[in-house]
Amino acid sequence: MATNISEQPAKASGTYRIGGDVTVNRLGYGAMQITGPGVWGDPKDPAEAVRVLRRAVEMGVTFIDTADSYGPFVSELLIREALHPYAEDLVIATKAGLSRSGPGDWRALGRPEYLRQQCELSLRHLGLDSIPLYQLHRIDPKVPLADQLGELALLQQEGKIQHIGLSEVSVAQIEESRAITTIASVQNLYNLANRSAEDVLDYCERNDLAFIPWFPIATGELARPGGPLDAISTAHGASPAQLALAWLLRRSPVMLPIPGTSSVAHLEENVGAADVRLTDDEFEALAKAS
Repeated sequence: MATNISEQPAKASGTYRIGGDVTVNRLGYGAMQITGPGVWGDPKDPAEAVRVLRRAVEMGVTFIDTADSYGPFVSELLIREALHPYAEDLVIATKAGLSRSGPGDWRALGRPEYLRQQCELSLRHLGLDSIPLYQLHRIDPKVPLADQLGELALLQQEGKIQHIGLSEVSVAQIEESRAITTIASVQNLYNLANRSAEDVLDYCERNDLAFIPWFPIATGELARPGGPLDAISTAHGASPAQLALAWLLRRSPVMLPIPGTSSVAHLEENVGAADVRLTDDEFEALAKAS
């Protein structure tokens, strides 16, 4: 029996083809918050984390973004526990390039042998034969970029990853990377209140690269009582977070927001943003307000 959009609201966000051949519903799920404090260790309620992941897929989410460093590996293992064997249309993206030595500690590590090791571990932990989107979590300034991306290109040639992505990069770094290998996506900090990566988003749109904004629902002062989001929230019967996500989806067809949460209730609120339609005036008012 076909499932309609009211049962799977994420479908209302529309679709995008990562790398031209991996189709996802644009509103995805970011799996960083299903780990312990400081993105370290197991979550306080592993059963709820499993429920969140399963509910996301029930609601039509077909794009889940994680990383080897979330836990480390806790997020990937929970994804496998909750969702394996995976639905045919479920796309799991992961990352390597940040090492961990404790809660809240993140260090770029891009040596080729390390990236290869982490890819092999991610394949094992996720239960995949090939990772649809494998992202360099950070460019390691101590290692030539050609060596870092060259190793990912080798993994791609071996069939262990399908597409290569970047994270927290400038336009110049994207262009340098594209001279080395084919790049399918970019993941940078971007939200309604912080649009410092606007030039990167514009570049991605011009070149049909997926743009994956992390920390997508930050609203800052825009959500204050009487503020721009407050008035529009009342008009739509939607939360400020839902409006922030709706604004991102409206902002660009290459935008793939990945709001994360460890709560089923919060997940359902976030996914409900796919049904919110801003008018032209509302979209412009929010853009100008921030």
